[in-house]
Amino acid sequence: MNYAERFFRQSDYWYNDGLRKANMRDLSGAVSSLKRSLQYNRSNIAARNLLGLVYYGRGEVVEALVEWIISKNLKSYENIANYYIKKVQESPNELEQINQAIHKYNQCLVYARQHGEDLAIIQLKKVIQAHPTFLKAHQLLALLYIETEQYAKARQLLRRAHKMDITNTITLAYMHELSQMQKQKVTKLKEEKEETVTYSLGNETIIQPVSASLKDNAAVLTIVNIIIGIVLGAAVVWFLISPTVIQNKTRETNNTIVELSEEVAARDTQISVLKDELESYRSTDEEAKSAIESSGNTQESYETVLRVKELYDAGATSNADMTELLLQVQPDALGERGKAVYDEVAGELFPKMCERYYQSAQEKIAAEDYAGAVTDLEKVVQMDLEYDGGSAKLLLEDTKQKVQ
Repeated sequence: MNYAERFFRQSDYWYNDGLRKANMRDLSGAVSSLKRSLQYNRSNIAARNLLGLVYYGRGEVVEALVEWIISKNLKSYENIANYYIKKVQESPNELEQINQAIHKYNQCLVYARQHGEDLAIIQLKKVIQAHPTFLKAHQLLALLYIETEQYAKARQLLRRAHKMDITNTITLAYMHELSQMQKQKVTKLKEEKEETVTYSLGNETIIQPVSASLKDNAAVLTIVNIIIGIVLGAAVVWFLISPTVIQNKTRETNNTIVELSEEVAARDTQISVLKDELESYRSTDEEAKSAIESSGNTQESYETVLRVKELYDAGATSNADMTELLLQVQPDALGERGKAVYDEVAGELFPKMCERYYQSAQEKIAAEDYAGAVTDLEKVVQMDLEYDGGSAKLLLEDTKQKVQ
């Protein structure tokens, strides 16, 4: 078995693993497995289409379209990605609604960084209402609820996010943090309860702080100490009791300082974690925008090449018009098949048109039409940088100086 066959088998294995996890609503695990499948075989159409579906299931429509467009470029015929893209395009209102939801989500990130939690919460509610499967919006809103101590609402949102993706690490981390805060709250309430004393007086129930009880006991002890002092002497009371009281109060003060220091350190750690989470949301959104812009250029270039190929085969369009279209294409953005079609058509058109434009430029220079000559020479250089042994490039530089 050669290396290529091993890679294909590994790609199929991880695709099957991603399909199994997707069926279990383990979307994060499915994304990880499908990305590994594409690492072994980037042309695995089934894995790429499934990855787009998983992204779409998490409400990440931009990422889903990126995968489907790449899949379409790799295989334009009999590819279910064409159906997925068509279904999205057939619902322009829904697509616009999702686009607006994403813009509002990005604005909420800005509000959150500027400590505008209230504004961010109001906007995120609208985002989730317009785009109910937007997992990141659920997570960010839950994070803001935690920050504003609205723990019940945060817990409800996190449960919904967990149903969407049962192994998402961000959701699980927030749920764990919320559970820890709840435990701390219960412990604090228990301590406050222990600091009170409840007793009945007739038909009434009296709840009295422990400190008041201690004051009453202190009065009794004072009387006893006076009696003991009379018997044992004021000197003995002073030297035996005062150092102990001072030592106890010093110990209590030190313990209080230590507890406050620990609370401050824990709070600083929590704030740092929340800031890191917000920064990760922003970077992820910027990467998604860059990916969709790049994929849009790829699709446009690919469709232009196919159109020029059809015109060339039909023979009903001039070489100049076809060359103008072909010069708008970005060859590096094409896939393997698109690059092959581009090279075939360019190999037929460019040599003829280089000669025509080069001759036209020389005639325009002779007529002192330097601007027109620059336009023709730029086309020649774009088609063949070293045309006529580099003479076209040198002539272009000289003509540009005359225009200036």
